Amino acid sequence: MDGREIRLGRLFGEGRAVIIAVDHGLFDGPIPGLEDLPATVAGINPVVDAVLLAPGMLRRCAEFFAAPRRPLAVVRLNWNSVYCFQWKYRAGQSVHGYGVEEALREGMDVALVSLTLHTGSEERDARNVEVFARLVAEAHRLGIPAIGEYFPAGHLDMTAEELHENVRIGARIAAELGADAIKTFFTRDFASVTGTCPVPVLGLGAEKRPTVLDALRLAEQEVAAGAGGVVFGRNALQVADPFTFQAALCDVVKDRLSAEEAVVRYGLS
Repeated sequence: MDGREIRLGRLFGEGRAVIIAVDHGLFDGPIPGLEDLPATVAGINPVVDAVLLAPGMLRRCAEFFAAPRRPLAVVRLNWNSVYCFQWKYRAGQSVHGYGVEEALREGMDVALVSLTLHTGSEERDARNVEVFARLVAEAHRLGIPAIGEYFPAGHLDMTAEELHENVRIGARIAAELGADAIKTFFTRDFASVTGTCPVPVLGLGAEKRPTVLDALRLAEQEVAAGAGGVVFGRNALQVADPFTFQAALCDVVKDRLSAEEAVVRYGLS
């Protein structure tokens, strides 16, 4: 068993993974709940499997990841303009943001590489694939698993059907390019995304849900549709009690507890 298999075993050791995303500052700057990132990370419940963060913040949060029985550090390696919602970017241009060897030296356990396609430019799509494939291959060479994040360009302007078809095709392309797991949007027929992708598909939390019950229901729906886990950011951090919510989220994802049961068990409101 090589290093990549060992790390994948840790990530999916309980069958499904829960990842808390705190990498928003890489595109949005400081947002509510993540102004002081080391403090936010220090408050993450260690029962989760991994934390997704930007490369420059891994060293700032080193104390959390040095603890015994700590979550894995998932590091985002490329930068993509599609995430800069506040600037209304739509092109979806991806660039090589951080080297795999450099991130590994900082303490990375798992790489995350994003892929955006159907941007409106064949040349841009090809360039995005080149960046994605090169980073995934380099991670594998060094024994690091790579989560491929498939994020459609212009998703805010798509119908539910358009988003679904884009995600269904894009997730499979990312897997075919070598990703060990996929992180992507929950769609109207998510089972057909998970059912046609040969690697685990992690469902996004995406936009902040009105209540914690709504957020847990989303996780419940994603798992019921075959998700290999979830990646929640705002929905797991911009809540009254993130530590308790994350424990409830793990029960919903890993033990198939219903969202309603989790709210009662953990006294959430």
